[in-house]
Amino acid sequence: MARARRHKSHRISKVHDRRPNDLPFNAEVATIEVDDPLALEPGEKIVALRSIRNDPLGRLHSHRQIDDAQYRAGRAFQNDWERAERGPQAIDPSREYVDGAQGREPVTEGQRQAVLRLNRVERELGADGAAIVHDILVQGLTMEQVGLKRDLCSQRWNDYFARRFRECLDRLALVYGFATERVPKKPLSADAVRRPTIPGR
Repeated sequence: MARARRHKSHRISKVHDRRPNDLPFNAEVATIEVDDPLALEPGEKIVALRSIRNDPLGRLHSHRQIDDAQYRAGRAFQNDWERAERGPQAIDPSREYVDGAQGREPVTEGQRQAVLRLNRVERELGADGAAIVHDILVQGLTMEQVGLKRDLCSQRWNDYFARRFRECLDRLALVYGFATERVPKKPLSADAVRRPTIPGR
């Protein structure tokens, strides 16, 4: 009598490809794997496309020029900046008063905390570092545009701004808690270094 075949269940986390086939001719995209919001089992992923056209941080991350901690720190800075910018706006006295116009919004605790973090970031980065981070993360400038803004147009300056920006992202990762500071190893003193003893002598 023939034995019945058992169907083995292969439970492997599936990756569904949700990339569009038709893109605009001027699109600049990179693939990214994200959690599937409609997943039936935990761990399922989908492959999606993210636009990196006006996103220097996303471009650097997709080309593996910055690590995950630097990328998340840059996104946290952008989030704080957007939250702080949504605060109360100044009243324009030249505008005509309209009935039903919205009054001044109160400052929320989240906005206050975002402003405090941004002030700390500015102290940590210094004036030059804060200006470079603002140009790239808020205004979306490339390294070439950062150099043009300062009338420094050469590949050497572009490399300097790229290196300086990565240093600033390292500092941001420390401020936002995505990285820990490395403790430098202390050099051994002359007393601590001992010669190995040879047995029998």
